[in-house]
Amino acid sequence: MEIADVFGNLPFLETERLVLRKVTLSDAEDLYEYASDPEVSRYLPWRPHQSIEDSRQFLTMIAGAYDRAELAPWGLQHKEDRKFIGTITFHDWSIPDARAEIGYALSRSYWGKGLMTEAGRAVVTFGFTVMELNRIQARCIVENVGSSRVMEKIGMSYEGTLREYTRHHGESFAGIAFYAILRREYEALYPPPPVPTSAG
Repeated sequence: MEIADVFGNLPFLETERLVLRKVTLSDAEDLYEYASDPEVSRYLPWRPHQSIEDSRQFLTMIAGAYDRAELAPWGLQHKEDRKFIGTITFHDWSIPDARAEIGYALSRSYWGKGLMTEAGRAVVTFGFTVMELNRIQARCIVENVGSSRVMEKIGMSYEGTLREYTRHHGESFAGIAFYAILRREYEALYPPPPVPTSAG
């Protein structure tokens, strides 16, 4: 299996309240709305977007990754509001080790509603059933309690903290908490997946 076999045309996923799809330049205004919020990027590796041009550049970068059939984010579209409200992605996919990591970001207006947990469960299912992974992991700065809760709700177990692992935003050192779920744990926790929809 190669990355392009799975991500050559980013698969379309759907949950009860969300559509997981390719991002487009038309998402720039919605992206800037949440990516310019310092609270959203407070614990994430990137700094707040300073202009809508920052958001356009980010979306253009993702479009290039789509074109090259590389790992790239799904955009999260809220079905009811039809707004682009966040992203979720796989990265660091080691095909020989059947392991990959997920990362995500969500508009603050949609925090506390279980939406990232919903998206995370869909992506975990995709990872184990389509990518044939044995392990899916995630990490967060230890103070990011909301992200830790998402990881736990999608079935991941806390594996430990690397102290002062990163200089966050080039400033103070921060510890990173690691979580993971294994294939056998997924099979015990998750019901059989629905029939996949066609690519979009």
